[in-house]
Amino acid sequence: MFKNRIIPVTLLAVVMAFAAAALATPGSGVTGVIQARAKFLVPVDIKIKIDDGHQEVIHVPDSKDTVIQQVVFEPQGFTGWHSHPGPAIALVKSGTLMLFDSDDPSCTGKTYTAGQAFIDHGQGHGHLAGNPSATDRAELWITYFDVPPGAAPRVDQPGPSSCPF
Repeated sequence: MFKNRIIPVTLLAVVMAFAAAALATPGSGVTGVIQARAKFLVPVDIKIKIDDGHQEVIHVPDSKDTVIQQVVFEPQGFTGWHSHPGPAIALVKSGTLMLFDSDDPSCTGKTYTAGQAFIDHGQGHGHLAGNPSATDRAELWITYFDVPPGAAPRVDQPGPSSCPF
């Protein structure tokens, strides 16, 4: 009885994996190494307040795992479109990074340089990061909050129709 159900479920999983891969936008010239991963032993409620002309609060009740990752961009390397399960704080250690937001209809990148930091909202907020330099590497250190246990801090996303890449 279970044999007949296993084949359709397995086939469905394979088809879904191929469909997700077809929608993903692969990166190139980027390496990410997870440096640490930990879980909170007690419930932790995280609130990040952003004020860039209009105030916004990112709220993460009962945060899951926290992951720290070093990400190195080779010259002209880029991530492909993706999001994160929860908010992330990125610090540019060296080089220059351009960040494109999938919600921006003009697809205009925002530039960050060594010594600057930025917040990513997570929870399905699609973006693509790239190193515009033809000669220098860029390095980021990113802390991801609210990553489900055992899950990757990156979730592939399809590219938005407003961006030609």
